[in-house]
Formats: sequence, structure tokens, C-alpha cells
Amino acid sequence: MTIHTMTEAFRRNFLGQSPDWYKNTIIGFLIINPILFSLDPFWAGWVLVIEFIFTLAMALKCYPLQPGGLLAVEAIVIGMASPQMVFHEAELNFPVIMLLMFMVAGIYFLREMLLFTFTKILLGVRSKVLLSLMFSFTAAFLSAFLDALTVTAVIITVAAGFYGVYHKVASGKQMDHSHDAGVDDDVTELHRADLEQFRAFLRNLMMHGAVGTALGGVTTLVGEPQNLLIAGVMGWDFVPFFMQMAHISMPVLAVGLLTCALLEVTKVFGYGAQLSSKVRDVLEEYDRAMTAKRSKPEKLVLIVQGLVALVLVLALGFHLAEPGIVGLLVIVLATALNGVTEEHRIGHAFEEALPFTALLVVFFAIVAVIDHQGLFRPVIHWVMEHEGKTQAALFYIANGVLSMISDNVFVATVYITEVKQIFDSGAISREQFEALAVAINTGTNIPSVATPNGQAAFLFLLTSAVAPLIRLSYGRMVYMALPYTVTMSITGLAALWYLG
Repeated sequence: MTIHTMTEAFRRNFLGQSPDWYKNTIIGFLIINPILFSLDPFWAGWVLVIEFIFTLAMALKCYPLQPGGLLAVEAIVIGMASPQMVFHEAELNFPVIMLLMFMVAGIYFLREMLLFTFTKILLGVRSKVLLSLMFSFTAAFLSAFLDALTVTAVIITVAAGFYGVYHKVASGKQMDHSHDAGVDDDVTELHRADLEQFRAFLRNLMMHGAVGTALGGVTTLVGEPQNLLIAGVMGWDFVPFFMQMAHISMPVLAVGLLTCALLEVTKVFGYGAQLSSKVRDVLEEYDRAMTAKRSKPEKLVLIVQGLVALVLVLALGFHLAEPGIVGLLVIVLATALNGVTEEHRIGHAFEEALPFTALLVVFFAIVAVIDHQGLFRPVIHWVMEHEGKTQAALFYIANGVLSMISDNVFVATVYITEVKQIFDSGAISREQFEALAVAINTGTNIPSVATPNGQAAFLFLLTSAVAPLIRLSYGRMVYMALPYTVTMSITGLAALWYLG
């Protein structure tokens, strides 16, 4: 085999079916990083972060695990971070890893009940504005007591179910019509138009639901992982934490829901897509057919899944165990009580979450680089030069901007640790310490909706199997989140300044 033949084979195999320009870009990144690191490790770290964000933005071209993983491996090899640091970051986030491994799989075994419930809601509520508000508020309410990733897994399962139903039924009808001479092209075109509108409809609901998880996640101690960390440092229990955040979280919730309604009414930023009459007919026909032929064992499956979902809500709501452990409980109950005992049937449940779990660990490697190279340190020192409300406002803004770039849990960890050390040294009062803790929590939770890498739930949605089906790319997520980012972030900052 000649060198030329081997080079061509490598070019074809490298990153699979992704475009050649994308492959060449990643190779360019891998070549330039060691050079930059030898010149200036600090700016090389920032370049690596931008490169990783690029791989996330191109998620529909190539799953980010492979190109992002190559960048992370190179970063460790050239000394930007160490394997021990990556393990430490993964260890800190082990509850999130367990949640992804088991909770998402647990939701898979509740999909029939979820599809049944949400089909009734979708067909029963004809107002798109009201339906959007229901998705957003329900996601917010559940995220306040459960976990944003769990709620996101639910809405992904629902969207995938809706898409699968319509595509299956509509494709079947198209095949029937194709036997009629001369109508095949017309039917195909009609089906494509309906499908595109349905995709836009599902994108709207997914984004309203995803933003809803952020609206609810900021309010309570269990809403987001960093909330628990901040509450532990401050000594706040459930009610004190809620009260400390309420003067910001409640106005933001109200403005978030108002933004949801206005986006649907004005039909801007990609919102306002309606459920067409043809798609509604398909879903109603499917619902009637399923209801008519649903056997007693199938009805029992729905009942059992409903009861298991109740156990899930109660266990997470009362924080009886870590979400990952509760997810494992859901898997055991839902499979054992419904007779799912074959290994290959159980294995399918893990196909959705494990690639993202691997991607998240790669992300922790990038976080380790951020930490080791001190990329956020200059911002922290600059903010601490100010005092009073100005300092709290700058903390809110800095945490928000950095959370858009990095991970909100990591940003919150870095900032609350630094502020705790400053408080312990006696440089700030307890009152200012509490004000900064509130600014850190709200800053990492609210503006971070701007990008998929800001929150794990958003990143999970972007890299899920449903994202390419409904054409939800990184750029489109950023564009559709923009009005929420602006209104919610400004409201949070104003509340912090005037009501704090």
C-alpha cells in the first residue's frame, strides 16, 4: 500500500462522513494548539475553549465527542491539564454522570405513558400560546423540585414520540397514494411541507420547555447542581434558599413566561409555528386507533408506568436519594413490573444517554484546562476591585458571560470558592457575602440560557437524537434563545440592583 493510498484512506475515515472542510479545520486546530501553547499557555487555553465551542456548534455535521475528544486528548498530552485533573472534575460531577446514565434510561421505560399523556394535552389544547405556556411553566415547576436534565429527558422523549408517530403514519399514507399514477410528486411535496411545519412546531415546544427548566432551576436548592453547592457553603436550607433568591427568581419567572407568550403571538425568532390541520388529523387518527386496539395488558403497562412516574416525582421532590439512584430505581420498577427482562431490550434505553455522558466527561477535560490555566482568574480579580451593589451586579454579569462560554456549575464552583475565601479573611461582611452568593447563583442560572454549552440540559437537547430530526442546530438554539436571554438577563440584573 502506497503512502498516497494510505493518506486517502485516512482522509475518508477521519471523522467519518463529515465534510472535508470540517475535517481540515479540526486537523488545523490540532496542529496549531501545541504551537500556541508553547508561546502563551493562557491564550492557548482560550483558543482551545473556542475550538471546543466550534465542535458543539457543528454538532449536526459531526457528533462533538470525536473532534472535541481529540482536542481534549491533545490538551492533556501537551500539558494544558492532567488526567488527574480530568478525573477530579468528573468526580465532582459524578452525580450528574449517574443521572445521565440511569435517569435518562429510566425515562425511556416510561415513554408509552408520557406519549399517551402529552398526546391528550397536545390534541386537547388548540391554542399554541396556551400550549407553549403549559410546556414552559410545567418544565419550570418540575425543575424546581426535580432536575433540569430529568425534565429535559422527558420533553425529548415526548418530542421523539410525536415525530415518530407523524412520520410513521404520514409515510404510510404516502406509500398508499403512490400507487395512484401522477400523484406521487404532489403527495411527497405536501408531506414535506407538513413535516417542515411540524418540525418547527416541535422546535418551539422544545425551546420553551428547555428555557422553562432554567426558570425553575434557579428558584430552589435542588433545582441545579450549583444551587446545592452554594447552599452548602452559605448554610441555607430549602426555604431560606428560596427566599434568598425569590426577589430575582420570581420576576424572572414572570418575564420568562411573558416572553414565551409574546414570542408565540408575534411569531418572531422562529416561533409561532402552528400544528397544521393535516398533522392534527394524523395524530388524532393515531390516538383513536391506539385507544381502540389497546388491550388490557397494554392499559396495565400505562398504569404501572404512571405509578412509577409518581414514585420518581416523590423521590426527587423529597430528595430521598441522588437523582441517578432514583433513575436506577425507575429502571428496576418499570422493567420488572412490566415484564421487560431481556438484556437487549434493556440495552436500547442506554443508547441515547451514554454518548452524551462521554461527551460530558470530555467537556470536563476542557473545564480542567480552564481551571489549570486560570482563564477566569483575571475576571474574578477585576470584579473584586469594586464594592457594594456594583460588585454584586458585576458578579452577576461576569458569571453570566462566563457560563455562556463554559459550564455554569464550574463557574459557580470557582466563584463561590473564591468569595468564601475572601469572606473568611474578613475582607467583606456577611451581608455582602450573601449578596454575592445570590448574584453567583442567579448569574450562572439565568444568562446561561444563551448557549447550549451554558447548561447541561441545553447541551443534552442539542446532542440528542431528536435534535437532527427537528433541525435544531447550535446556531438555531442560540437564535431562538436570544429573546429569552435578553429579557430574563435584564430582569435579573434589574431585580438584583433595585430589589436586592
